[in-house]
Amino acid sequence: MKLLLIEDDVKIAAFIERGMKEAGFSVDVCHDGESGRENALSINYDVAVIDLMLPGLDGLSVISQMRECHVDSPVIILSAKQSVDDRIRGLQQGGDDYMVKPFSFSELLVRVQALIRRVHKSATPMQLAVGGIEMDLLRHEVLRNGEKVELPKREYALLEHLMRNPGIVISKTSILERVYDYSFDPQTNVVDVLVCRLRNRIDREYEPKMIHTVRGAGYVLKEK
Repeated sequence: MKLLLIEDDVKIAAFIERGMKEAGFSVDVCHDGESGRENALSINYDVAVIDLMLPGLDGLSVISQMRECHVDSPVIILSAKQSVDDRIRGLQQGGDDYMVKPFSFSELLVRVQALIRRVHKSATPMQLAVGGIEMDLLRHEVLRNGEKVELPKREYALLEHLMRNPGIVISKTSILERVYDYSFDPQTNVVDVLVCRLRNRIDREYEPKMIHTVRGAGYVLKEK
């Protein structure tokens, strides 16, 4: 699941980013409205958390432009503004939920999950299935041939990336960008090690083998 966070307070942004990543989200962070708008209009996010008082372009303008450009990613507004009028204005501009600072991270996480479940109920599946592998994106659970498999967050993120692209060869660079959120030297073996760890958990004890290496190209998830 991919989340956009637009928040100018560096400490708050780091706090939310860390918590969301621990919950299994891939997070892009922007500290101003202009860069936040560019991300929102160019990348498909499952959900966005947007502060209202931002340098440059304010949060309401970001949300308004998202809706004008038919970007329907659900938005949770996070703001110190707490009057009823502020809440109404935020929702009228295209926000889907509104939380007032200071806030509880556990409540924010629950609201994010509930919003994704509600908004994407008929449009985006909350469960992925490829062969004998099943993934519940909200419960953060994986089954292989009906048996629960515990995966650390990076192995989980890698498997999700592969399951969203079944039968398609995924390059090491794509895996680095998706799983690590920053650039490693593609010549290192960090991806090979990560794939090996995932295979040990999801493939070693099961048949048929699902994760295949395409020499010189990357990796693919398929039944044969």
